[in-house]
Amino acid sequence: MNPFIIALLVFGSSALFGSVKIVNEKNEYLVERLGSYNKKLSSGLNFVIPFIDNVVYKETIREKVLDIPPQSCITKDNVSITVDAVVYWRIMDMEKAYYKVENLQSAMVNLVLTQIRSEIGKLELDQTFTARTEINEILLRELDISTDPWGVKVTRVELRDIMPSKAVQDSMELQMAAERKKRAAILTSEGQRDSDVNSAQGQAQARVLEAEAMKKAEILKAEAQRQQQILKAEATAKALDIISQKISTDPNAREALQFLLAQNYLEMGVSIGNSESSKVMFMDPRNIVATLEGVRSVVGNHPNELTELEQKLEEIDHHSL
Repeated sequence: MNPFIIALLVFGSSALFGSVKIVNEKNEYLVERLGSYNKKLSSGLNFVIPFIDNVVYKETIREKVLDIPPQSCITKDNVSITVDAVVYWRIMDMEKAYYKVENLQSAMVNLVLTQIRSEIGKLELDQTFTARTEINEILLRELDISTDPWGVKVTRVELRDIMPSKAVQDSMELQMAAERKKRAAILTSEGQRDSDVNSAQGQAQARVLEAEAMKKAEILKAEAQRQQQILKAEATAKALDIISQKISTDPNAREALQFLLAQNYLEMGVSIGNSESSKVMFMDPRNIVATLEGVRSVVGNHPNELTELEQKLEEIDHHSL
């Protein structure tokens, strides 16, 4: 076969294969024609002119992760800390990402580091630990605005580690230990105060209950005494009623009543005479004789009772002497 034909076939095959471009899903190619931007190839089967069109940039439009290395920053209160972060981003406009900035990823890393230093410098050390969410939101907003001319969309920014120096960490640990001791002392004192208050309230309630119980006991005692007096009065009234009825119906009842009164009188004298305290009794002997005579007339045929009364009179007379 003629070598010229063979060369022509080889050249034609190479040109045919070079004109076919297959782009994977979520990828895009930029094509220049004779050094000028021509078109963008999207996913699928695409054709270009061999030796004239040239694919100059291939990149995915999927979301990517940009790892920001640890960076030394100075806080508002002049404390040195080390901060690193992670940035999630994606290319929205392939032409801007290629033609507006050289080395897009390096430019984004430097932009993120600069923005982190700027935001950390506005905060004090304690705020950098408590305001991490706010810092992330500020970085996301600022980076999204800054990268918009490059055709890039920043979707998320996260600060991973905020590490102070060793000396600062030691001082922070001492401060935290002192704060914990202070809180423990406050909690202990508050607990003791609550315990004292509860104890005082318990004692006060106990005294109130005790006073109420004593008051109820006194009321019950007074009520019992009143009932006893009522019963005693009712018994006395019934006894007097019986005696009055007996006197009105029995002619000898009056003498019997006189005998009982005389006997009670004599028993009272014996009781007074037997008591340990000092006493002086004045008794008219004539009245004693008259009393005995009256009792003898009442007793009549009961000599034993008369003898008992005489003995009581002798005891009264003995104690009075």
